[in-house]
Amino acid sequence: MDNVRINEGKELVREVNGTSYERHAIKTHVISNTDNIVDVVKNYAVPHMKKGDILFMSEKAVACTQNRAIPMDEIHPRPLARFLVKFVYRSPHGLGRTLPETMEVTLQQAGTARILFAAACSAIGKLFKKRGIFYAIAGEKVRAIDGPCPGALPPLDRCVTLGPENPEKSAKEIAQAIGYDVAIIDANDLSIEILGFTGKKKMIPVLEEALRDNPLGQGTECTPMGLLRKA
Repeated sequence: MDNVRINEGKELVREVNGTSYERHAIKTHVISNTDNIVDVVKNYAVPHMKKGDILFMSEKAVACTQNRAIPMDEIHPRPLARFLVKFVYRSPHGLGRTLPETMEVTLQQAGTARILFAAACSAIGKLFKKRGIFYAIAGEKVRAIDGPCPGALPPLDRCVTLGPENPEKSAKEIAQAIGYDVAIIDANDLSIEILGFTGKKKMIPVLEEALRDNPLGQGTECTPMGLLRKA
């Protein structure tokens, strides 16, 4: 089990509603658009899985295999993108929309009119100390866009990554191929969203709580997937 580990600063076990769950991170190679995600899962995760396990995996890993990681040097921001980033909140937890390239992809995904409307509503919301309005209006596609992360392994440290195409379908295809339930998650150290899950819906809140601290790692850990197991 050399590729099964607990990432630094993360706990093996978390308790949810009185039940303890183990979270085992799985180390892989750097996943790219040359990989088939089912083959990756079969190679790295399935040999360690037991009955009742749930495979959870980063949405970015799935998106990369769908050729949805766009190199920064292939993105050419328009003047509007360069203008809008001046008003974006600079979070200490990531670059977000603060780069013209990321904003350009945002405009392309949602449309100029929708993003301008979302930005205007967000500006009004800030007067009343309300946050999250921009993403609520801009929509799911925009929320799923990840800017380049300095801590990520190449080439993702210089890419803007879209969310996976149809994560529910992807989760079902992987689950059918391996015989275990699969969850595709969008998680960071602040929040988590379950984008696709093949198990019972009542398990979604359990997954959210069990994985809320994001036990995966996209940097030197290279652990884009993991196993959730009742302790």
